[in-house]
Amino acid sequence: MSYHLPSHLSDLPIYKKAMDIIVLSRSISTYLNQDLAYLNADGSEDHHIYFSGDIVQQSSNLAPQIINVEQESCSDKKSKHLESLDYLTTRLYSNCKRLEKSNSNGRDYLPILRGELKKFRKLQRTWMLTL
Repeated sequence: MSYHLPSHLSDLPIYKKAMDIIVLSRSISTYLNQDLAYLNADGSEDHHIYFSGDIVQQSSNLAPQIINVEQESCSDKKSKHLESLDYLTTRLYSNCKRLEKSNSNGRDYLPILRGELKKFRKLQRTWMLTL
């Protein structure tokens, strides 16, 4: 994943944590998909498989939102990007909790991702004070 980013961004702890979350969520999703891809006895699919895709999509949008906030000069637009980042983090956390109820061995790794999201939120609060 390559974004056009200013040189100082790669040094930001929040950006580094976002990249860690992307890698972790993709790994967990791949692991979960192997267990959830099979059809149920009645021929229906496991609805948790969609949440595994959601965590990848949402985590992949964290870094671009951070870039948007850093590059935006208008405070109103910056605020909208910050709200979007907060929304993504909240949805990602809740989808992790939903996936923990799935019938997969991969659910054991979701508390690790939720822990990383908690660290991300702390970094996010500190980072927002510097803007």
